[in-house]
Amino acid sequence: MRLRRSMMFIPGDSAGMLSNSYIYRPDSVMFDLEDAVSLAEKDTARLLVFNTLKANLYGGIETVVRINGVETPFWEDDLDMAVRGGVEVIRLPKTESVADVKEIENRIENIEKSCGRPIGDTKIMAAIESACGVVNAVSIASCTPRMIAIALAGFDYLVDMQTSRSSGSEPELFYARAAVLHAARAAKIDAFDVAYGNVNDEEGFLREVAIAKNLGFNGKSLIHPRQIELLHKAYAPTTGEVDHARKVIQAAKDAEEKNLGVVSLDGKMIDPPVIHEAQRVILLSDHS
Repeated sequence: MRLRRSMMFIPGDSAGMLSNSYIYRPDSVMFDLEDAVSLAEKDTARLLVFNTLKANLYGGIETVVRINGVETPFWEDDLDMAVRGGVEVIRLPKTESVADVKEIENRIENIEKSCGRPIGDTKIMAAIESACGVVNAVSIASCTPRMIAIALAGFDYLVDMQTSRSSGSEPELFYARAAVLHAARAAKIDAFDVAYGNVNDEEGFLREVAIAKNLGFNGKSLIHPRQIELLHKAYAPTTGEVDHARKVIQAAKDAEEKNLGVVSLDGKMIDPPVIHEAQRVILLSDHS
C-alpha cells in the first residue's frame, strides 16, 4: 500500500526546483518535460531531469516523469532518458486509447532490456485529458499491469468539452471525475484529481480537495509546494477513525492467532475490505 495523496509538478528545465523540491515531502514528484518546457528547452530539460534521477535525491518520494505526447518528435528521447535514469513512473499525457498506452509500453520494455532494468520495473500513469479519454478510461486503466494510476487533467478536458471551470461544486467536472475514478477502482489502481491553478485561493483549493476526497480519489495533482501540507491535513483521518481502525486491525490479528474463520467487532462482521480500509487509515495517520 502506497500513499499517493500529492503529486507535485516540477518544470523539467528548472534546475533549482529539481535540486531541492524533495524538502517539501510530497508523496510523488512529477518532473514535467511537456507543457512546462518550451520547445527551445526540451533537450536541456531532458538532461537536467536525467541527472536529477541519477542523483537519487528523492528517497522515499515516488518519481514520475511526464513525457511529451506520442504525436510529438520528443517522446522517444524523453522515454529513453527517464527509463535509463531510473524513474519509477512514466506519465503519458493526453491518453485517449489503449493503443497509446501499448506504444509506450512496448518502447519501455525495449529500453529496460537494453539497460538492464527488470522487465516491468517501470510503471505507467495515464493522464485523461479529453472526452475520448474519459469514455475509454476503463480500457485504459486495465490494459497493462504497469498501470498504477490514472489522472484527470481538468484544463484540457474542459477545453475539449467547450466549457470552463465554475465555482462551488464544479458540475462541469463531475462526470469526468466519476468516470475516471470508477475506471481506476475497477482496475484496482489509484486515481489523481485535477490540479487547482490558483495557489493564492486556499479556500477554493480546500473546497476542491473535499470534493476529491469525498468522491474517493487517492489524491490530487499539485502545482505549488504550499498546497502539499493543506492537502495532507485534509486527507488526515480523525482521532475517532484512527482508534476504530486500530481496533479493527487488533480484532483481525486476535482472530488470526486463534485460527478463527469469522472476525467481529462490536457485533459487526469484519471482512478483508474493512481490514484493508483500516490499514489505509493507519497509513494516512502515520504520514499526516
